[in-house]
Amino acid sequence: MSDGTNRLNLHNTLTRSKEVFKPIDPQNVRMYVCGPTVYDFAHIGNARPVIVFDVLYRLLRHLYGADHVTYVRNITDVDDKINARALRDFPELPLNEAIRRVTEKTADQFHKDVAALGCLEPTFEPRATEFVLARADGKADMVSLIQTLIERGHAYEAQGEVLFDTASMPDYGQLSRRPLEEQQAGARIAVDVHKKNPQDFVLWKLSSPEEPGWDSPWGRGRPGWHIECSAMSAAYLGEVFDIHGGGLDLIFPHHENEIAQSRCAHGTHTMANYWLHNGFLQVEGQKMSKSLGNFFTIHQLLETDIFGGRKWPGEVLRLAMLMTHYREPIDFAVRKLEEAENTLRKWKRAADLATAPAAVPDEMIGALCDDLATYPAFQFLSQLAGEAAEGNAAASSLKAALAFLGFDVFSAKVDEALVERRIAGRLAFIREKNWAEADKIRDELLGHGIQLKDGKDPATGERVTTWEVKR
Repeated sequence: MSDGTNRLNLHNTLTRSKEVFKPIDPQNVRMYVCGPTVYDFAHIGNARPVIVFDVLYRLLRHLYGADHVTYVRNITDVDDKINARALRDFPELPLNEAIRRVTEKTADQFHKDVAALGCLEPTFEPRATEFVLARADGKADMVSLIQTLIERGHAYEAQGEVLFDTASMPDYGQLSRRPLEEQQAGARIAVDVHKKNPQDFVLWKLSSPEEPGWDSPWGRGRPGWHIECSAMSAAYLGEVFDIHGGGLDLIFPHHENEIAQSRCAHGTHTMANYWLHNGFLQVEGQKMSKSLGNFFTIHQLLETDIFGGRKWPGEVLRLAMLMTHYREPIDFAVRKLEEAENTLRKWKRAADLATAPAAVPDEMIGALCDDLATYPAFQFLSQLAGEAAEGNAAASSLKAALAFLGFDVFSAKVDEALVERRIAGRLAFIREKNWAEADKIRDELLGHGIQLKDGKDPATGERVTTWEVKR
């Protein structure tokens, strides 16, 4: 195990600078990343932080040892839309059980999607609903944190709700560095008439008789958005931990308010020492929006022909996301996926020439240690692919590198039944003289290393198609 102290450099949003990563405890490096709200299937914007922080997780495990890294990614199942659906669909069940029923499908699909993207499972994946009330195991919970904030003078009740008093924290706003007049902290319901200060935000809100809720010292209600992550991160990582990650859109108000709650409740100088944020995602040069018709879920890209007229393998989506540095904006486009697919095909062909196991190359690790610099890392992989010849060390190093990056989870075996079904579909298109669709299937299979050969049956004269794995 390497101590990694002088190797890894990360850009810290809190300081706006690249810093040497120094874990609080090298024997237990701790990272928290905001996970999905499982009201609907995860979209491609959700895929980016999952992939980015999976690479960081792998890098930390490489540097410090797999048993010395704790990665927590939460499931947000406390949401007014989820709660309303739970009440409507399962009125006879206790709230938590009803919510679980509502979110089971979307949470299960999320797990299938991220597995297809080559991501490791986090160490812990807590659900928000399990951390609202005091727990039997004594782990941090939302109601107890809110009570502590009130006792310490950082929160107040207003007409049955509880609000965080931002004026009680002199350095509120350090992460986002937004002027006070812009700090209209996002709450899930309008409470301006209750606020002492415009930027105060909701910790607990009342539930009407027809709304789901939990019993609390302030009446029956439900937690605000931000308090859940403060509770779940403290439950598994402690009051202060190493890395907190998420998308750029979460800096304000979510992460800013997490910091405020956690620091004021625990009396600490910080919540996490390093804050990492991935950049925004556009689709074909436009902001992703349902109204523009360019809103795609991970599931749709994997299983339908909705984007670019074909399905895309999870490993291709993964590489396409990583080809742009994580802090830069990314334009998610068909051409980018095609480029990723071609690159991955070349790498895999070269890696297939490996004849012996090899260590993950230091050159690639060195590049990733510079704030996850994937561009020079991938340049090195392309160099290895160019140098690969049967039995040489470059092919073995490339294979080890691809495995490290998460491409090892994709089976090297060919699904023969699937190939035969695709060939049968292609022959049907040929009989219909639909050459475009027939060519699309041929190219799709070639993208997976399957080369088709057309010929004639000697006995009947009918077209037959055979195939081989192209090396």
